[in-house]
Amino acid sequence: MKTLHFSLHFWLGLLLMASAVCALAQQGYPSRPVRFVVPFAPGGSTDFMARAMGQKLAERLGQAFVIENRAGAGGAVGTALVAKSTPDGYTVLLGHVSPMAINPNLEKVPYNPVLDFTAASLLSTSHFVLVVHPSLPVKSVNELIALARTRPGEINYASSGRGTNLFLISELFKSRAKINLVHIPYKGTGPAVIAMLAGEAQTMFGSVTGVITHVRTGRLRALAMTSPKRSSLLPEVPTLTEAGLSGIDVGSWTALVAPAGTPREIIARLNAEIYQISAMPDYRQQLDKQAIEPLTSSPEQYIAFVKAELEKWGKVIRASQVKSD
Repeated sequence: MKTLHFSLHFWLGLLLMASAVCALAQQGYPSRPVRFVVPFAPGGSTDFMARAMGQKLAERLGQAFVIENRAGAGGAVGTALVAKSTPDGYTVLLGHVSPMAINPNLEKVPYNPVLDFTAASLLSTSHFVLVVHPSLPVKSVNELIALARTRPGEINYASSGRGTNLFLISELFKSRAKINLVHIPYKGTGPAVIAMLAGEAQTMFGSVTGVITHVRTGRLRALAMTSPKRSSLLPEVPTLTEAGLSGIDVGSWTALVAPAGTPREIIARLNAEIYQISAMPDYRQQLDKQAIEPLTSSPEQYIAFVKAELEKWGKVIRASQVKSD
């Protein structure tokens, strides 16, 4: 009995000590800079979101959130890096629809999008715009389709990498329009836009963030939006449905996630901060200028959301017979 009594006290002491350590970790978090991995190259909406949220978190928590762009394999390289990182709250990821919900439906990835991560919160949602280089003699979706049918395999499109949502949307567009476009993959939206500006690529679906300046200056021509309604930033650009091509009103989303096993107290702290930041007028205005809508969620809601996204994109990919090249 004395041995049992001692054991109970011993384990209770350890439990109380662990609770105290977690409480101290929460109170002192972060005590050093946080590594904020973006699984795409600089430029575009994903990089913008990480920098906008990272700056706000740094202001509120008193430590830098250092952006680290780790592009490759449609976002899988940076995502796998975080999945294998120490779960201490000092390495976080800008979770994105491509590596989290699309890639796993196209090919085997070195992580489990549900089991290998814990989420602080969803961050944003947005849609895309179909643009062409001005050298391409088209001013509407119908004209692009007609030209592509007369020149099968001669017109190319840029994407942020195979397996990304920009790749999938482009493949869906090809399938619905019954045209043949050649895929040129890049390591992110930024490099893809640069290729478009140089005339190396002729068409692409890009984030409003990444292309709006070039559309306004005439260096790129916008043909249609993937959103259900027109963008207030590009009100003259019709939706794909308005242009006569339905079924491609798909978008993108981001989240702030950490490796599975990250202390719940740290996740709760980040979640609370994200909720407060998302309500700030200056932050919302910053996103609105890029046609991005802020989102929030609990960690549990995020898990349910990702499972639903995996199922949704799986159905889209199977129905469209899209392959990863």
